[in-house]
Amino acid sequence: MANTLKRIAGPAFIAASATNIYTPPASTIFTKIAHIHIANVTASIITFTLYIGATGGSASGTEIAKNISVAPNQTWDYYGALFMASTDFLTGIASAGSSLTILVEGEQGVV
Repeated sequence: MANTLKRIAGPAFIAASATNIYTPPASTIFTKIAHIHIANVTASIITFTLYIGATGGSASGTEIAKNISVAPNQTWDYYGALFMASTDFLTGIASAGSSLTILVEGEQGVV
């Protein structure tokens, strides 16, 4: 079976406390994140941190982007191949809620 290109998460706000952005759909599915787009929709500089790990996780050492600043009304993008096992969650925290929107794109396939 071929992998399926899809929007993995969002667009949605990144919360001001550790919140799941991506939840794995099933133990038989793997995900490859190819693009993360974050937009600051405010007139202030906002920072964010993204983690891979447990649900709602924000453990030290699991950060994939830490304290990244996004200027007012600007965007930040990641392009790559970030493999997510069927047990991995993508979580995030913003310095202010309802300020940064996130969109995650990639592909999913059967393990």
